[in-house]
Amino acid sequence: MDETEFIWMDGKLVPWKDAKIHVLTHSLHYGSAVFEGIRAYKTEKGTAIFRLKEHVARLFRSASAFGMQVPFTEQQIFDAIVETVKINKLESGYIRPLIYLGYGKMGLPVKGAPINVSISCWPWGKYLGENAIRVKTSKFIRIHPKSSIMEAKISGHYANSILASEDIHNQGYDEALLLDFEGNIAEGPGENLFIVKDGKLITPKTGTILPGITRDAIMQIARDEGIPVEEKILKLEEAYSSDEAFFTGTAAEITFIDSLDDKKIGTGERNISEKLKKIFMDVVEGKNDKYSEWLSIV
Repeated sequence: MDETEFIWMDGKLVPWKDAKIHVLTHSLHYGSAVFEGIRAYKTEKGTAIFRLKEHVARLFRSASAFGMQVPFTEQQIFDAIVETVKINKLESGYIRPLIYLGYGKMGLPVKGAPINVSISCWPWGKYLGENAIRVKTSKFIRIHPKSSIMEAKISGHYANSILASEDIHNQGYDEALLLDFEGNIAEGPGENLFIVKDGKLITPKTGTILPGITRDAIMQIARDEGIPVEEKILKLEEAYSSDEAFFTGTAAEITFIDSLDDKKIGTGERNISEKLKKIFMDVVEGKNDKYSEWLSIV
C-alpha cells in the first residue's frame, strides 16, 4: 500500500514506520476495536473530507458498544483527522481512525485495558474498480443481529466479511452479497446494496446491516431528485428481477452491479444509478454546492 509520512497516535504524530503496537495488544487478539473509513477528495477549494462530523460521531457510538471511555472528545478527533490529512499533504485518499484496546490486559473482559486511538491516511483509488461488477451470494450469512450491535463498526465483525469475500473471490467473482439469518438480503462485505425497480430506489432496512453514511447520502440525494425511496425486507428474487443494482460505501463509493449469481441485472441501462452516481461524485469533488455541508475543506 502507499505510505504517507505520519500516523497520529494518542495525540502525537509518529513517522509511518514507527507507528507500532505490542503483540499482546488486546484488540489484536479479540477484535475489540472500532474504526471508520472516510474518503478525502481533491477539489478546487482544497482537500475535502466527506461527512467527517458524521463519521466521527459514529466512531464514538461504536466505541460505546464496548463501554470505551475515549480519552479524547469528538472535536479533538475531528481536529486530529484534519491535522493528519494536512501534515501528510493528502489531496485525495482514505482515512482510517481506529479506537482500540491496547497492551496491558488480556482475557475477554475489557475492564483494565488501555484505550488507544490512531489516525492513518493514504492515497487509495477505486476499491472495486471502474466497471460494473459480478456479485455472488455468499454461503456465509451476515452476523445475527442478536449476537452483536449491528450499528457499530466493530473490527471483529469483519472476520465474517473476509470469509465471504475470500470464498467468492476464489470462485472468480468480484464481490460477495450476504444474506441475513432469515435468508433476506443484508449487505456486501463492506457495502450497502440498492436496487432500482420501476423507478423506485429500494434498499434493505436496518437491523441486520451497518447503516452506511454513503447509503444515507444516496437516499437523501434520491429523495431530493424526486426518486421514491423504500427501506424494506428484500428478497434475492427481487434483486434478480431488478432494473438496476449497485453497492454503496466509503471504499466502494457507488459501484454498479452487472450480475448477481450469474443473472444479468436489467438490460444494462442504469438511468437512475448513473444519475445518482453523477450527483454524488460532483458533490464530493466540490462541483455541486447543494450539499456543501457534507464537505470539510482542509
